[in-house]
Amino acid sequence: MSSINDPMKSFLHRSDEITRRHFANRLAANLLGVGLLPDLSKSLAAAEGTGPAAAQPHAKRVIYLYMTGGMSHIDTLDVKPGTENQGTTKAIRAQGADFQLSSDLSGLAKHGKNLCLLRSISSKAGAHEQGDYLMHTSYEPRGTIRHAAMGAWLVHHRGRENLSLPANVVIGGGNRHPGAGFLDRNLAPVTIGDPTKGLQHVTSAVPPGDFSARLDLTKRLEAEFLNQHPRTDLRSAAGLYDEAVQLMSSADLAAFDLSQEPAEVREAYGEDHFGQGCLLARRLIEKDVRFVEVALTGWDTHIDNFARVAELSTILDRGMSQLLSDLEQRGLLDDTLVVLASEFGRTPIINRNNGRDHYPKAFSCAFAGGGIVGGRTFGKTDATGENVIEDEVTPADVNATIAYALGVPWDEEIMTPEGRPIKPANGGVPIRQLFG
Repeated sequence: MSSINDPMKSFLHRSDEITRRHFANRLAANLLGVGLLPDLSKSLAAAEGTGPAAAQPHAKRVIYLYMTGGMSHIDTLDVKPGTENQGTTKAIRAQGADFQLSSDLSGLAKHGKNLCLLRSISSKAGAHEQGDYLMHTSYEPRGTIRHAAMGAWLVHHRGRENLSLPANVVIGGGNRHPGAGFLDRNLAPVTIGDPTKGLQHVTSAVPPGDFSARLDLTKRLEAEFLNQHPRTDLRSAAGLYDEAVQLMSSADLAAFDLSQEPAEVREAYGEDHFGQGCLLARRLIEKDVRFVEVALTGWDTHIDNFARVAELSTILDRGMSQLLSDLEQRGLLDDTLVVLASEFGRTPIINRNNGRDHYPKAFSCAFAGGGIVGGRTFGKTDATGENVIEDEVTPADVNATIAYALGVPWDEEIMTPEGRPIKPANGGVPIRQLFG
């Protein structure tokens, strides 16, 4: 070890659910005049978790920094100085740690004592969509089922801490995000494209008096509908409008407003969407939002790898290092797990376009906070960064580790509506050595 059911019944169930959801969405739009409610039907009213805890949780919440496109491990977290494969990337030693990072991550190097680098991830998913899905869900894509990402599992098992804000948020993520999968759609993340614009369409176009009257009418109509269809899953969504109104009137909604931050703080995170996304993530977890994912796109560096990775690394370094500083200074790092991940690495061999291609055989991620012991690495690749030679792990193991940190039962089966048993980490095993 290194340093450290029946097909017809199922069809009717889904058809009835679609009808109910359509009914609710039409009422929201026509009676309440609130554009956000259709999204809330998928994103709010998260169910309280009822399963047993998998472990004594170290963390309460997660900030998941996802590098879309396949971040080059050898030019960021698993540098190989002095080798031909390294190209022009330089290395720098991390402070208070036994490892080196790319010199383009000099800010993160100052947080070496808090970082644990996992350098031995390996998979067979070498295409973006498959790798992205596997990293988020622990499963390969299947045409007959949609699996859930870890944010949905967390809220499903441990519930919401702040009842007036969404518990699961994705900032800057693409259309491929699996969301809540087969789980209740109320567990799906609220998606935000531009963090500087916050959560949009949360005010009603209807005057307050009319709004209250329409809300009362909505409740009466829904009560009649529920009496006609007394199913548990329908009743679980009966509080949708109350929660929507609660969100609209909550003082905590200001957490989405970055203009409330001093100019120097916003500047410190970087004026790009990723940096501002990191700042928004910090503000949301301060209000006890459970899971926030922030994406940084552009890592598909088949051409001109070194210039592009240097540019992206500068953005990553500024946003993530400031995020870690703020979390530590505010006493939030101990119970917030920060994860830096990507769908795969890049080929150690440099191609003829001075780029690197897809490489799932060996890649890296990083952890900080949430009970993680920093200043060290786990797993190892060979001298060229091509092969894992020590403590090989899978994306499922990474997700099991996240679940372990949060007290989510990573190996507990949940039955899909079609009667299929699904586990949060698909048989993955937590890397307990990362924790103190």
